[in-house]
Amino acid sequence: MTSDRSDRTVRFDQIRPDTPVDAAVRLRAFALSGRPVSLDTMSPEALSELISAIAHDLVAQGKAGDLTDDLIPPVDKLTVMRPKDRAHGDWASNIAMQLAKKASMKPRDLAEPFAAALAEAEGVKSVEVAGPGFINITLDSASAAAVVDKVLAEGAAFGRNGHLGGETLNLEFVSANPTGPIHIGGTRWAAVGDSMARVLEANGATVVREYYFNDHGEQINRFAKSLVAAAHGEECPADGYKGAYIDEIARRVIDEAQADGVDVLSLPRVDGGVDADGNPLGEGDSQQREEFRKRAVPMMFAEIRESMKNFRVSFDVWFHENSLYEDGEVERAIADLRERGDIYEKDGATWFASTNHGDDKDRVIVKSDGNYAYFAADIAYYRNKRHRESNPADVAIYMLGADHHGYIGRMMAMCAAFGDEPGRNMQILIGQLVNVMKDGKPVRMSKRAGNVVTIDDLVEAVGVDAARYSLARTDYNTPVDIDLDLLASHTNENPVYYVQYAHARACNVDRNAADAGITHEGADLALLDTEADGEVLAALAQWPALLSLAGDLRAPHRVAHYLEDLAATYHKWYNVERVVPMALTDPEERQDDAAREALRIAKNPEPARAAARLKLNDAVRIVIAAGLDLLGVEAPERM
Repeated sequence: MTSDRSDRTVRFDQIRPDTPVDAAVRLRAFALSGRPVSLDTMSPEALSELISAIAHDLVAQGKAGDLTDDLIPPVDKLTVMRPKDRAHGDWASNIAMQLAKKASMKPRDLAEPFAAALAEAEGVKSVEVAGPGFINITLDSASAAAVVDKVLAEGAAFGRNGHLGGETLNLEFVSANPTGPIHIGGTRWAAVGDSMARVLEANGATVVREYYFNDHGEQINRFAKSLVAAAHGEECPADGYKGAYIDEIARRVIDEAQADGVDVLSLPRVDGGVDADGNPLGEGDSQQREEFRKRAVPMMFAEIRESMKNFRVSFDVWFHENSLYEDGEVERAIADLRERGDIYEKDGATWFASTNHGDDKDRVIVKSDGNYAYFAADIAYYRNKRHRESNPADVAIYMLGADHHGYIGRMMAMCAAFGDEPGRNMQILIGQLVNVMKDGKPVRMSKRAGNVVTIDDLVEAVGVDAARYSLARTDYNTPVDIDLDLLASHTNENPVYYVQYAHARACNVDRNAADAGITHEGADLALLDTEADGEVLAALAQWPALLSLAGDLRAPHRVAHYLEDLAATYHKWYNVERVVPMALTDPEERQDDAAREALRIAKNPEPARAAARLKLNDAVRIVIAAGLDLLGVEAPERM
């Protein structure tokens, strides 16, 4: 490398993929310049970009065998990995093994020109080819540490991107029936759904959070019947709802009606008649039951809204199933499918020909008695999401419970029948069960709901932070056990405490540094050169890619796992490195000079190193706070 290398450098930010330059021209910039490339930050994404540019350059120079430009995978498929053995460098690439067959070359033979070109990049200290063709890259300390200044400059926006921009994603989650409190399964969807929305927005998506109230049909009738029975001190109907909340709601209905001058218990219980507006009641209904229904359902709506608010979950749309019938949307959806040739009549019923679109059998949507099947509302609801005037969905994401797995086929068939693409315009996520444990035993009884644990029970037991974090940190497609004793503890075994404590510890470092008069001024990031420094720097550098992947995979649990790894790396760093110098004594004269110097660097750093470590500390604090916010969890400054 020559002394005037910086003068010959093409800065990498000039050939990033988001610049308004044709991709082929951008990738040729490196090849035609004949000059090394400089990276603003040595992130895995930047290295992947550089490797892509080198691959195209080798093709242009005829040094890549039979490889052609069109055979080179896109940049996001050129993975740069963190080696398990730190002796192998900071980052590793398997690009040569990935392309060797396409190039008709041995992996090591293809790896050599890649390694030679990478060694010329500004900020790369050394490159070696190992094993069957791995390329191991070691960065110089200043380049590795550049991520710190990037985090400090961008703050909570570090890692955020716009790659999911341009589309509106309608995310429907929780969607419990308004017949009782939110149970633990719905609570999981509340934590996962809200965290997923935040992650999608961090990747540039426009997200509409939607709650679907199933307020039409038999479940509401059963709810009303249960209330009437409770009000009269009678046995709950066999198919009714039980729990102390039923008695509570029944009493509230009676009191509210009485305040309005209505003696609800004296209203006729005989089937038939008309409601308060003079409309004929349906078969099986009575004036008393209708009065309970009319007053109790809004009460449950209000309770659910309040529970969501207390759980730090907000919705942009509260959609009522009943509106699909009242507004004629069910009829219009069926007419639309009929026009498309997917509706037919058979045995006195109206059928959706879902087998035309991959379902295992056709589905009844209007029964022979003239009543709508439940699936009729599903059809109308999807059509509404896609074509509503305000924020129509480009992508409709449904988060459903484990008992809805059998619905996927018919839902995707309905999506295709409307001319949409299943898996893209409609995406269905199935969540698995939650088991709540205490003292090593399952918790099954709620103080209020009788036979289930509710969202309010969980929050009361462990708090919002622990509840949200514990439910969001596990892949929604995996069953999860919630240990109440663990989540209430202040130990490192409690994952939310472990991450929050890392943030609080970083804040305490800031306070101690301020007391000692240490600031960012005079920091030399090149002095972040210890092994512990390097591990923290590498962890920070992986945040943007992790956040992007979490959005693509609809996987907020990856954010939690990243935070736990970052917290573990930070705690180890904290235990061996100091920001505020401490007085050193060396009672053991047997220590050699190298040991003494290592101890000084760790415990009594010079001002430029102390300031650099303070910057590193603050970068960790910023990323942890941003990650916790994506999970709807607070980042405390003291614990």
